[in-house]
Amino acid sequence: MPDIALLMLGENCYSCAMTSVRTSQSRLKAASQPAPPIAHVICEGQGWKISDVHCTSGPQDKPFEEQHHSVSIAAVIAGSFNYRCSAGSAMLFPGALLLGNQGACFSCGHEHSTGDRCVAIQFAPEMFAELAACQAGSSNYQFRSAMLPAMPKMLPFLVEIEALTHLGRSLAGEELALKVGACVAKAESGIVPAPQRVTHADQCRISRVLRYIEERLREAITLDQLASCAAMSKFHFLRVFQRVTGQAPYQYVVNLRLRHAAVALRTTQESVSTVALAAGFGDLSTFNHRFRSLFGQAPSRYRLG
Repeated sequence: MPDIALLMLGENCYSCAMTSVRTSQSRLKAASQPAPPIAHVICEGQGWKISDVHCTSGPQDKPFEEQHHSVSIAAVIAGSFNYRCSAGSAMLFPGALLLGNQGACFSCGHEHSTGDRCVAIQFAPEMFAELAACQAGSSNYQFRSAMLPAMPKMLPFLVEIEALTHLGRSLAGEELALKVGACVAKAESGIVPAPQRVTHADQCRISRVLRYIEERLREAITLDQLASCAAMSKFHFLRVFQRVTGQAPYQYVVNLRLRHAAVALRTTQESVSTVALAAGFGDLSTFNHRFRSLFGQAPSRYRLG
């Protein structure tokens, strides 16, 4: 017969081993819990609030789950993440607008990269109902999609939103919140084409490219570099990038540079030429032309507000 002491020793070792495994799993599970985003209120008033929101979660963290306690429109300033809510799911990137209906549950995950920054505009239901009644034709209007992609007509608003994080003026903040809310309600309530499906692998590749662009915005960026970063042929990359972001790569890069330049003009005393160079424009005349085309006035005049 087996030695009883040896059997007991074996059982004890097995018990210790299983306890160790459970402890390790518990620690791993605890480590994978995402840290909640940190929100700093920029300005607020009756029925509205604008906050600068930073998230440090990464691929190792579980998606952050929460509920929209008000009607939310969040402009993505940096980073990318996946957003899911009852209205759908989407990958958010700089320039895109996250949309959230009051009371809706949602989750945000960073499957492809670490961290993001958003400026969130929150409306009380009654304030947004007034905007929606005028712009969307119904005071009961709710967002039908999870996001609006980066659109040229929204770029001036995005600049003002980001500049507000430096200036923090309540009067400007409320006016901006109302303008953004009205513009989004009008755009989102129109005929929104059904987005073409993008595979998880393609999302991962485009997310990598978006991060690549952010990190090298001041450098000369070529289509070959971007396609290589995505590990795609140039033709396939162009199609997938357009599906995900709503823009061609060149347009996206130029608009992102113009946004950075416009924020710098509003928040610093650097010369126009210095701002243009820092934003990635090697030619001042080209910068002035593109800036005037998008914002309707010369950079020096835009700086005056």
